Amino acid sequence: MLCQASGDLDQAAMNSPENPDPLSMYDTIIIGAGMSGLAAGIRLAYYDQKVCILERHTTIGGLNSFYRMNHRDYDVGLHAVTNFTEKGAKKGPLARILRQLRFKWEDFALAPQKGSRVAFPGVNLRFNNDIELLVAEVAREFPEQRDAFQSLLGQITDYDDLDQAAFEISARQVLQERLRNPLLIDMLLCPLMWYGNPREHDMAWGQFCIMFRSVFLEGFARPYKGVRLILKNLVKRFRELGGELKLRRGVSQILSENGRAIGVQLENGEVLYGKRILSSAGHVETLRLCADTTEPIRPEPGQLSFIESISVLDCQPAKLGYDETIVFYNDSEQFHWCRPEAELCDLRTGVVCSPNNYLYDDAQGELPEGFMRLTSIASFDRWNALNEDEYRREKLRWYDRAIASCVRFVPDFRAHVIDTDMFTPTTIRRFTWHDNGAVYGAPDKKLDGTTHLEGLYLCGTDQGFVGIIGAMMSGISMANMHCLK
Repeated sequence: MLCQASGDLDQAAMNSPENPDPLSMYDTIIIGAGMSGLAAGIRLAYYDQKVCILERHTTIGGLNSFYRMNHRDYDVGLHAVTNFTEKGAKKGPLARILRQLRFKWEDFALAPQKGSRVAFPGVNLRFNNDIELLVAEVAREFPEQRDAFQSLLGQITDYDDLDQAAFEISARQVLQERLRNPLLIDMLLCPLMWYGNPREHDMAWGQFCIMFRSVFLEGFARPYKGVRLILKNLVKRFRELGGELKLRRGVSQILSENGRAIGVQLENGEVLYGKRILSSAGHVETLRLCADTTEPIRPEPGQLSFIESISVLDCQPAKLGYDETIVFYNDSEQFHWCRPEAELCDLRTGVVCSPNNYLYDDAQGELPEGFMRLTSIASFDRWNALNEDEYRREKLRWYDRAIASCVRFVPDFRAHVIDTDMFTPTTIRRFTWHDNGAVYGAPDKKLDGTTHLEGLYLCGTDQGFVGIIGAMMSGISMANMHCLK
């Protein structure tokens, strides 16, 4: 049965799958102009596919986007590009992306981190883009765990990213069997959960391995001009190859016939047909767009969302004694990774990052102003329940409280703040469309990207790869697997 609103039957009869308007017929329709959607679009356009990317907002990038306010450029979502490898590397996700999208290293212009740290009460583990530093730090702080940690590294290296059965195993269970030190386990989980875990309390073993490799075995980097450089180059390449990017074109319904996706109806009533549809909207959100009668079982939506503040300083952070790139901190005996129950935010753990503290080359120099970014766990339901006046008041209050929490782990920069901005779970919901403002999507991932409808596939966060490089790799992988065979 063709699924669509009854008010559009006349339009559908004029423009049906049997007699489509050539201008509305595509090889692949992609929902969402984030990193995964853009990468998939480029990959397919190289093979002369007619591709259309649909984005409901006025800008691209989803959570990893940018905006301008008070004559300053701000990144949204970008602390670091993970999966970094040096120029000329032949292996790793970044090298594969450059090859498959036919970009040069200079197109992303990534500068590596200076160095980062996991900070718990009385214990610190430093790390950079060389795994040997973390190995040495584990041996220093946990000498009895040195051999077990080396063995764990081998197991992580051998993990198969697309093994769905192994993916779902409890990471805590595996780590407890290997390391047997609760503090070390929590310190390893902390940065990996912060940068890619949609589950409360525990983490899927497969997600742990993917994130461990991207954070510790490969590492952090950042373009000097921020995420806008990557997005600008992706869009430029997509359009050069003939791809169509339609902004302010939200999808209201995914159309299907006899168990196969055949197109989409837009919020303005327009109907587009495609041989395949790739959706980066999220698993829960994509199924909600499907009006077919099979009533698939809905996956549980994610619950983990954040507040994030950006503080502009009157000096470089290094002049205040802060020269680290990222600090993942936790102030309690155990690391808690769950949605706050009693308050708007949970400040027991957080991430503080400075985009100034990367190894930019001499031609780039320092960023013109100092920046500090701070992220804390937050409750979507509580933020969403506030009226406009309460919302504004609570943003100011929680900015102050979150900064007071983080300066126990980094030099106090509050006297040097000259401008601020902050986003909340409701902001994330508006720009990603994820239920609950869930930054990393649903807890259960669909590694092969399939759905209950033939011709409808997932890419992006809910396929299983996260982060900027992971999202692009997801788009490319799903395009290769489902749209180029």
